[in-house]
Amino acid sequence: MLRALIYILPLALTIYAFIDCLNTPEDEAKHLPKVVWVIIILLFWIVGPIVWFAAGKMRRTSVGGGSGTSARWVAPDDNPDFLKSLKDEKERDEAVLKEWEADLRRREEELKKREQDGDKDQ
Repeated sequence: MLRALIYILPLALTIYAFIDCLNTPEDEAKHLPKVVWVIIILLFWIVGPIVWFAAGKMRRTSVGGGSGTSARWVAPDDNPDFLKSLKDEKERDEAVLKEWEADLRRREEELKKREQDGDKDQ
């Protein structure tokens, strides 16, 4: 069992690093072109993947800290732009609802006037 782990873990690490390298955009590969990184990962079985993870790929910083090279995804609860859009949408919906209510009151009053005018004519 232990002998199997000696081969399975480096193989799994190599496969993971290979897939990670392929999925990494070209502009995020550091120091060498992506093709060279793929060759290093595949040729140097254990060392290649470790070097890829340590020095080959730009890592994003956390949302709150540092200056990241690309924007990180932020949960909707923490995204001020999303929260502002919800507030704006709510205000628009409330304004439309008030217009509809005012229109309904106006129509009800017109209908009452017509009924009253109809009663007077008879």
